[in-house]
Amino acid sequence: MVPVGYMYKIVSSKPDWLETNQVSDIYSVSGCISEDFAEWIKYWKHNGYWFFDSPKVIEDLAQEQNLSLKGMTLFFYLAYEWEWDTDEEQWNLYSPEESFSTDVVLPQNSKIEGYDIISFSFGNSAECSPLSCNSMAQKIKVNSHCLLDTFEQAMLILESGSFKNCEPGPYRIYEVHTIENT
Repeated sequence: MVPVGYMYKIVSSKPDWLETNQVSDIYSVSGCISEDFAEWIKYWKHNGYWFFDSPKVIEDLAQEQNLSLKGMTLFFYLAYEWEWDTDEEQWNLYSPEESFSTDVVLPQNSKIEGYDIISFSFGNSAECSPLSCNSMAQKIKVNSHCLLDTFEQAMLILESGSFKNCEPGPYRIYEVHTIENT
């Protein structure tokens, strides 16, 4: 797993349409349900993985742009270096976009919350999480944050074809951590 960066998010409670009792809120890497702190891409402060190298980068951006981070949760992500190609049914190596600097500062303290699987059809920023966005959590055992408990479970789900018709791939596996706000 490689460190890919940080994101502040507005964590949403489980939406009513997600019909499962195992989920209380959504910690997905995707911004579809639990939204990112802003439409941050337009500021071009992100790294080559399309996240932020440190909480400070986000906090400075928020201050510059008069954006409030109050009540948001800070996440840190690690990602598996290989992505699953659903058409070819194989793992392919991927790397950060070289035109962006990528120098992720590791957190001193973080809490692992679980694993998410994210679609990357455009190859840059995180798109959808089938666990939440496509209601796959209704069919697959997830934790209270709508994440998988193990990396091995994520690999098995992808390799078994469970997400084949959910979203256009490829898919990447992310280890999701929370960080106590600084």
